[in-house]
Amino acid sequence: MKNVTLNTQAIQNEVVHIITSITNINPNRLLKVRDLTRLGLDIIDVVDIILKVEKTYQLTIPDEVPVYTVDDFVNYVCTHRAMQAS
Repeated sequence: MKNVTLNTQAIQNEVVHIITSITNINPNRLLKVRDLTRLGLDIIDVVDIILKVEKTYQLTIPDEVPVYTVDDFVNYVCTHRAMQAS
């Protein structure tokens, strides 16, 4: 179980890094607010984030998957990695 937590934390750290590198939002603010729509990001920012997450984790996030928060990205990556492992 500890390994899963570490993996989730590592994924969250990487997702936060990706988002902050694209948007220049302070990581502390991003972790506090977490909701990308409340941070004033436009659709181009969100698409750039999606593309970078897809490239980093070698996966595809379908259009119908809601990714409005840091947790949405983390949960999708974790779920996708779990499905690949099984």
